Amino acid sequence: MVTSKTQKEIDEASELEAMRKLEAVLFVSGRFLNIRELISLSDLNPIIIREVLEKLKEKYERMESAIEIVERNELWKMDVRQEYSGIINKLATGDSEFTKAEQETLALIAYKQPLKQSILVKIRGNKAYDHVK
Repeated sequence: MVTSKTQKEIDEASELEAMRKLEAVLFVSGRFLNIRELISLSDLNPIIIREVLEKLKEKYERMESAIEIVERNELWKMDVRQEYSGIINKLATGDSEFTKAEQETLALIAYKQPLKQSILVKIRGNKAYDHVK
């Protein structure tokens, strides 16, 4: 039989794992994501996603971090606070071995591995075929 303390610990561990998943998805995406995309990428239910996103937003505010969780019209994104954008712009102007789209595809593969190519294409679109040749 599961004791109430054990159940509480299980719930806390589940919430922490959900928070980590969404944090990873937002970090890698680099763009605003809607709830449907977050469901697809994290395999979490929408109620949990909304709760965890609010907690993540509060966490970064409480830490007074240079990172923030931004919500606009039911779209969510992890971003650098405006006051630090000048520093980031210096880094962002460099060249990369991979295009932004290729980086996003590779990040998705790394996060959800093992991942069937058909699922990858469903999430990223037909260009994903070119990214994984």
